[in-house]
Amino acid sequence: MTETTKKDCRRITIFDTTLRDGEQSPGASMNLPEKLEVARALVELGVDVIEAGFPIASPGDQESVREVAKVVQGAAVCGLARCVDADIDCAWDSVRYAENPRLHIFLATSAIHREHKLRMSQEEIIGRAVAGVTRGKAYCSDIEFSPEDASRTEIDFLCKVVEAVIRAGATTVNIPDTVGYATPQEMKARIAALIERVPNIDQTVLSVHCHNDLGMAVANSLAAVSAGAGQIECTINGLGERAGNSALEEVVMAMRTRSDFFKVDTGIVSQRLVPTSRLVSRITGLAVPRNKAIVGQNAFAHESGIHQDGVLKERTTYEIMSPESVGFLKSDLVLGKHSGRAALANRAKLLGHELSPEQLTIVFAEFKKLADRKKEIYDADVLAIIEQQIHEKKAADQGVWSYIGYALNCGDDRRPCLVLTLSQGDEKKTIEWEESGGPIDSVFHAFQKLVELPLILKEFKVEAVSSGADSQGEVIVILEDTQSGVIRRGHGVSTDVVEGTVKALLNAVNRTVTADA
Repeated sequence: MTETTKKDCRRITIFDTTLRDGEQSPGASMNLPEKLEVARALVELGVDVIEAGFPIASPGDQESVREVAKVVQGAAVCGLARCVDADIDCAWDSVRYAENPRLHIFLATSAIHREHKLRMSQEEIIGRAVAGVTRGKAYCSDIEFSPEDASRTEIDFLCKVVEAVIRAGATTVNIPDTVGYATPQEMKARIAALIERVPNIDQTVLSVHCHNDLGMAVANSLAAVSAGAGQIECTINGLGERAGNSALEEVVMAMRTRSDFFKVDTGIVSQRLVPTSRLVSRITGLAVPRNKAIVGQNAFAHESGIHQDGVLKERTTYEIMSPESVGFLKSDLVLGKHSGRAALANRAKLLGHELSPEQLTIVFAEFKKLADRKKEIYDADVLAIIEQQIHEKKAADQGVWSYIGYALNCGDDRRPCLVLTLSQGDEKKTIEWEESGGPIDSVFHAFQKLVELPLILKEFKVEAVSSGADSQGEVIVILEDTQSGVIRRGHGVSTDVVEGTVKALLNAVNRTVTADA
């Protein structure tokens, strides 16, 4: 997009709810340090508003919203609240520390919610909504109101609610497709109707929050923008309850690539999309599908000979945007066992990691070990090493469990015999374990005995980090603590699947036993 074109474009606010709605994806909960890491990445990405959580939900959520509010500079920080005095007070107490605080207040308006959940009349709904916005406005100038299930609310009543909350002081009115029921045509018509029929609509920013239950969240969000909406609520990788939310990377690049059609733009630094996607995937343990639009591993891959020939002659024959524009690197196979610290530090920086001298020393040592095992080091390998080593260093500093080594003797005609050694602080602990099942069974049961936690392995999967028979494998585990019922996920990376499994288990357990987990 040229600068001249940008001047002609309407600016769309990007409201990111990865830390709130995204975290509500099953198994995607984050601890405080992880939330702060994601929040900083969102600021670097250029989002306008970060919805940091639902403070009344728990003391932990309230603390995390408060801490995000304290550290974020350059984006508004938002807390979610029902139209309940205690919710609004709690949300304000959390976001009041922000450079630019916002309160997001919601109340269901559809007939099905009024009759079966709230048992309130239309008049009572309007009264409660106005009271909630008024209370929030006494605290904060930036108030967003959401009529929950707006896409299934009668349009006449929805117009009345929207007009009333704007009069009460709402600076943003969000129209949620809470259950992903709308179609793009319906969403466009609904936004157009509000713009046409609500007399004070020019006093607010009209927003949209779409869920993906029928796979139309991105299409519905874009339809709303084409009708005049000024804000899109979305998440990294489309995370969210049930089938998820509108994917930030998809709506942003759709609007940017087709600026000729939408005539809008955002403040997103698109080159940060892939690094941010990878960060959120690593922290949540939810892998990005290879064929995921914009940020998937295959998003710019060409296997067809016709496509390859076309791209080599002229990229735009089969690519409507460049890999570099979203954060993929043009060159991938440049590092090997003869590469030095400077080359590794430069590649890490290009991949979104500014390593301190101490971190570079740790990562470089592991890089050299990997280079002795495989001939070619891919970007994905470098990222995996960085993320693994930084996490392990943090774990060691906190005095929790660290990996030392293992020995495994197994075969078709013998029971696996495992010797596993871990450390906790300065103390090494070793266990010998003989198992009637397979080697992964042995690893899990030996590990469980060594850390003395009642764990159940709920999910186990292995994926190649990069291509080639010598690729590192990323192991992802989900554990349940049978005493507390807490679900924790972990990931570990190694060319050795057994070692990767131990590291994944450690990652999950360290999140459980540290005070901030």
